[in-house]
Formats: sequence, structure tokens, C-alpha cells
Amino acid sequence: MPQEIEFTILSFASLFVIVDPIGTVPTFLTMVEGNTRADRLRMVKIASLAVCLVLILVSFFGESIFTKFGLTLPALEIAGGIVLVIVALDMLQARRTAVKETREESDAGVAKEDIAITPLAIPLLAGPGAITTVILLASKAETIAEHFILIGSIIAVSLATFLILRFAAVKSSAFGIIPVKILTRLMGLVLLAIAVQFILNGISSTYLLK
Repeated sequence: MPQEIEFTILSFASLFVIVDPIGTVPTFLTMVEGNTRADRLRMVKIASLAVCLVLILVSFFGESIFTKFGLTLPALEIAGGIVLVIVALDMLQARRTAVKETREESDAGVAKEDIAITPLAIPLLAGPGAITTVILLASKAETIAEHFILIGSIIAVSLATFLILRFAAVKSSAFGIIPVKILTRLMGLVLLAIAVQFILNGISSTYLLK
């Protein structure tokens, strides 16, 4: 399989799983229970755009910020992989991870009239896990084509997030708890495999540097 196709699959799959718009639906519906349909749609649009902009900025500048602190790529891969493992283990248990959302943040979201930027876009969708994933993917992009693929994947995931949350805002009854939990567990398994691969790559690179 060509390297560009492999990178496209890796980028989209890992970003979609860690952003997790499907798993975010129950929390989103709880937070916007008292809002009108028009308000819900507006918040979904703003949140999706914010996620897209934040992750694209991270893809350009995230790695350079970390390297200025003297951190190596293998260290970032191992640390990022550990963060993703924590998120994945929570997803396998079909529960919201504290890495993305604490109870205090969830309660604050319920009390807010407008949750578009916080806590919906940040940290529910574009949280530490998503930011770490983008930085790791950007570090693996070896060509200009792969950098464009990463940006395209961010845009595609943001669009998918918009469509899923928009559908949830209009047809909230269509999202049953059991189907969402099953999908969350499946995506958690995929994310766990990706996280372990990041860690193995980091360990392998560390030995190569010696």
C-alpha cells in the first residue's frame, strides 16, 4: 500500500476516534437540553469550526513548541501514546475520560447558555488527546503531500463532527445509549492499538538514537 494512502488512513482514523464526536453526543445533548434548535445548530457550527482551526494551528506549530523545551520526538511519541492509552481504556469501558472532560467541566457546561467554544470545542472535542495526536501525526508527515493529507484529515473529521452533532441537535431521539456505548468501545479498541503503536515507535526510535 502506498505510503500516502497509509498515512491518510492513519490520520483520519486516529483523529476521528480521539475527537470522538459520537461519544460526545450524550454530553452535548445534556448541555443543550434547554436551548432552542436554532441555538443548538449555531453552537455546533461554531464548535466544529473552532476544532478545525485549533487542530490545524497545532499541526503547524505544535511540534516546534515542544522541541523548544528540549523534548525529543521519541519522548513525545511515548508520552503521547500513554495519554492515548488512558483515553482508550476509558472508551473501552464506555465512559467519558477525565483527560477530555471532568465532572466540573460537564456541570459548568450544563449551566452555560453557550457551550460552543468551551467546553464543547475545547476540551470535549479538541482536548489534550486530540492535540497530542495531531502533533504526533505532524511529526510523522515526511513530505508536503503528507502535511496536506493531515490538514485534509482534520477538515474531514471536523466536517464529520459537524454532521453528527447537527443530526443529534435535530434528531436527539435517534441516538440510543446502547448503540453509542458499543461504538465507543469499538473506537476505544482502535485507539488503543494506535496508542500502543506510537509507544512502540518511540521506544524503537530511542534505541536507534543510542
